[in-house]
Amino acid sequence: MTSELAALNEWVHSVARLTRPDRIHWCDGSEAENQALTQLMLETGDLIELNRHSHPNCYLHRSNPSDVARVEHLTFVCSRERETAGPNNCWMAPDAAHAQMDALFDGCMVGRTLYVVPYCMGPIASPIARCGVEITDSPYVVANMRLMTRMGAAALARIEREGRFVKGLHSLGDLDPARRFIMHFPEELLIQSVGSGYGGNALLGKKCHALRIGSYQAQSEGWLAEHMLIVGIENPQGETHYIAAAFPSACGKTNLAMLIPPAAYREAGWKVWTVGDDICWMQPGPDGQLWAINPEAGFFGVAPGTSAKTNANALAMLNRDAIFTNVAVTADNQPWWEGLDQRVPAKDWQGRDYDPANGPAAHPNSRFTVSARQCPSWTERAEDAGGVPISAIVFGGRRESLIPLVFEARDWTHGVLVGAAMASETTAAATGAVGVVRRDSMAMKPFCGYNFADYFSHWLSFEKAGARLPRIFHVNWFRKDADGKFLWPGFGDNLRVLEWICNRCAGRADAVATPIGNLPDPDAINIEGLDLDAGAMHTLLHVDSAAWQAELAAIGEYFDSFGDRLPPALRGEQQRIAAALAG
Repeated sequence: MTSELAALNEWVHSVARLTRPDRIHWCDGSEAENQALTQLMLETGDLIELNRHSHPNCYLHRSNPSDVARVEHLTFVCSRERETAGPNNCWMAPDAAHAQMDALFDGCMVGRTLYVVPYCMGPIASPIARCGVEITDSPYVVANMRLMTRMGAAALARIEREGRFVKGLHSLGDLDPARRFIMHFPEELLIQSVGSGYGGNALLGKKCHALRIGSYQAQSEGWLAEHMLIVGIENPQGETHYIAAAFPSACGKTNLAMLIPPAAYREAGWKVWTVGDDICWMQPGPDGQLWAINPEAGFFGVAPGTSAKTNANALAMLNRDAIFTNVAVTADNQPWWEGLDQRVPAKDWQGRDYDPANGPAAHPNSRFTVSARQCPSWTERAEDAGGVPISAIVFGGRRESLIPLVFEARDWTHGVLVGAAMASETTAAATGAVGVVRRDSMAMKPFCGYNFADYFSHWLSFEKAGARLPRIFHVNWFRKDADGKFLWPGFGDNLRVLEWICNRCAGRADAVATPIGNLPDPDAINIEGLDLDAGAMHTLLHVDSAAWQAELAAIGEYFDSFGDRLPPALRGEQQRIAAALAG
């Protein structure tokens, strides 16, 4: 046994001494192993087989009703210094966190199997990829990690070659919300999670490793771990521009990653290629460009709202070899959720006879897990070891007014400001107040594993001699008219905006310079075939100087929360734009 595997073996046995499982199983990722685990879960009731004719090899998992989403208030970054974690994270001292978690892990696997899950985030041969090992007592987690990562023997072989990996320890515990914690120890490259079996809390390769620990690794190693989709836009001439895009929740991220071009664009030869829908790791290449991989191998998507109209590509990949979590089922045992179609479900997400008085049939955060290869728009470039070259970075939020349909940052520093200041407006249904602006820098607020101010500095550091950095843009699909109606059709028609973005990257489109950035002339966006009200494009691209002055002041107040740690260049950029607007 090599010294690297000896160290891994010793860690596994030290965890076993603490958790006291009945047996230890090292996962190899094979089909035989997966079938055995599936049969085990069918026998225990952890999985329910769905209609094998309409949805072959598809299964339903119902989680504990108290365990249906991420728990940000119980998610901690345990860096040695509180300031390293920053105001954007809950912090706990490492010694206190270890003592608390050791007590919760003590004997937690008695009567259970300890699974050792070696995995690779990204293509096995990619220098951008990073490996990890998750220890878990949940076969459901193992089955999901097999779909979401490159899990098993090949990952273990890479770990043996490299001798480094992120450690993750997870246990269902007793699923008591009062004994539920997700701890991250960035200096130790360690994650510990107890008391939850839900996705982001339990599939430690996802948000925990790929973003919280990943962002910390990226800062120290000179790359970027981002909450971004990666999509390729191929024009009729055969040129493909790859775009990385960050959006807060409910802003159409997955829809954009799997966008289907409008009919006229398809007929003209436009194609859209899905590399990833959630996480993007970017690293400078020898050519000075940023090259990106999707570290995940699957999709862990929100089911409600997914339909033939909103995301036909997503729906098309869910009729085989998928795991559904907390969805409803029809009388003939097919998965169902709100927004799917007009059928009436028979059982809700808790297995009760469906009764509208009990609330939605599918939990609003119900999910599907499926291999990315099943997506009709998936591209083999997603497996390229070197990644894909990023032409543009796009930020976006949900704003009813103020933010134009699209604008381009003046330069890299301005682009970092655009990302740092990005925000969405909440609705009454979600918060009890309409139009509350919540800042979510780079859509990373719940996921950055260290101080946001240092994270902004890290972004700024990529501007150096020889760098060929992507252009940075901001989009807003959600601007409304005076009657509260959306001005822009969205969905597939967003390709019309991406066309202008790609043309800007290729040097083929002009722009109008304004204090907030470069905007397209209203005639530069192709609206042929759209049923837009007269003057809609003017409104969509209008810059209200007075409103923007207030916005810049609010951004300044947000930056104040980071104190002296905020990079001066960012403050200077905010003040430059404010002055230009006032002038």
